[in-house]
Amino acid sequence: MNLTSSFFFIFTLIIFYTAYKFSTLQSKQTNLVFYVHDHFTGDHSTASTVAGKTGPASSILNFGTVAIVDDPVTEGPNIDSALIGRAQGMYINSQLDGKGLYMVFSVIFTTGEFKGSSLEIQGSDIFTMKEREFGVVSGTGYFRT
Repeated sequence: MNLTSSFFFIFTLIIFYTAYKFSTLQSKQTNLVFYVHDHFTGDHSTASTVAGKTGPASSILNFGTVAIVDDPVTEGPNIDSALIGRAQGMYINSQLDGKGLYMVFSVIFTTGEFKGSSLEIQGSDIFTMKEREFGVVSGTGYFRT
């Protein structure tokens, strides 16, 4: 075997090995559905406005209002379903007509399969929509990439 043939043979082996390794790697995908419960009123409120056009008492429904949250996260849509964590962060009403929020918060899992892990979520929340999706920008523990 001459030098050119040896190089080509070794190069081909490296390509085949790399292609094999990449084809055996599978990305980790987790599909989650959970429910965050905001309570702006009552004895057990979990969300509070802290700034806005009329000060801290501004309604979250008004453009420019900022709210902080420490909301329960449950497995099901009912507040009495299993508690799996907390959503902690803030909302900013960023839509001129007051119907949309920009949110940034952490979902911190306190029980179950993902206990000790968190997801960092941010994006637009048009709360007049019954079902919504949000961007996950990072995570910890189980969700670390």
